[in-house]
Amino acid sequence: MPQITVDYSAPLDRRGFALALHPLVVETVDTKLDSCKTRFREVEETVVGDGSTEDVVVHVEIALLSGRTDDVKARLSESVLDLLPKYLTSAEGVRLSVEIRDLESSYRKR
Repeated sequence: MPQITVDYSAPLDRRGFALALHPLVVETVDTKLDSCKTRFREVEETVVGDGSTEDVVVHVEIALLSGRTDDVKARLSESVLDLLPKYLTSAEGVRLSVEIRDLESSYRKR
C-alpha cells in the first residue's frame, strides 16, 4: 500500500514521475516510502469523444487502505495533477486524470 497504476499514451518520464510521486504520497497520506509501488501500463490506442482528434491520456489511480478523508484524497489528486506535466515531453493536448480510491477489504500483501 499504496498501489499506484499509471495508464498512459503520452510520452512520460515514468521513473522520474514515480520517484517524485512517492514522497508526495507519503507526505499527503502518512505512509512509508517503501510502501509505495507504481506500475505503468502503456495504452496502445485511445479514443476520446467522437475520435476526430488524436488525444493522448495519462490516468493515475492510487489505491489506499481505507481511513483517509475525502479532503485528503482530493488534496492528493490535485497534487498529482500538478506534478504530472513536469514529467511529460509536452503537456499540450494531453488529457490528465487522477483517481484516489480505497483498497478492498480483501487486500493482502507479503
